[in-house]
Amino acid sequence: MKILKIDHLGVAIEAVLGDGAQFGVSIRYSPEAPALETAGGIANALPLLGNAPFVAANADVFCDLDFAGLVRRALGDTLAHLVLVDNPPHHSIGDFTLTGDRVGNASDGRLTFAGIGLYSPALFAGVRRGEKAQLATLLRDAAAKGLASGEHFRGRWVDVGTPERLAALNEELAGR
Repeated sequence: MKILKIDHLGVAIEAVLGDGAQFGVSIRYSPEAPALETAGGIANALPLLGNAPFVAANADVFCDLDFAGLVRRALGDTLAHLVLVDNPPHHSIGDFTLTGDRVGNASDGRLTFAGIGLYSPALFAGVRRGEKAQLATLLRDAAAKGLASGEHFRGRWVDVGTPERLAALNEELAGR
C-alpha cells in the first residue's frame, strides 16, 4: 500500500493516480488543509500507516535507490534511518554528518539529506494530529540523542524541486 501525503495540488494528484489500481498498487490519501509541513503531515497520516516502520520519500526527487532494500532494513535502536547524498550545488553546506552508520549534527563534513528515510512511528510521538511540524527538527533531535542511523547513497539522485532542475532532468531522460 502507498500512502500519499497531499497538500499542494492534491486534488490534481488524486485525479491522475486514483486508487492506484491501474498501476498495480493500492493508494490511500492523507489530505491536508492547511499544509502541515512534512512531520505534521506524516503524523496526520499515522493512522493509515500502522505501528511498523515505514519509508517516506519526497515527491520531488529522482533516484535509483533500491527502495526494497530500505524497506527490509531494521531500525534496531534508532528512530530513523536517513539516506544521505553528496551535496548538490544548490545545497553545498549539507545537513548531517555520518560517522559509521550514525547520523550527527556537526558542522564539518556534512552530507545532504536525500528526502528519503525509514522511520519509526515513535519519531512522531510528540506531534499532534493536525499540527504543523518540520521533519528536520525531529531528525536533528534524534541525531543529537544518537537515535538516527544513515547511509551515504552514491547512486543517481536529483532534487527536482525547481522548474529549471525538472526541465534539465526531463531533457536528460528524453535523450536516453
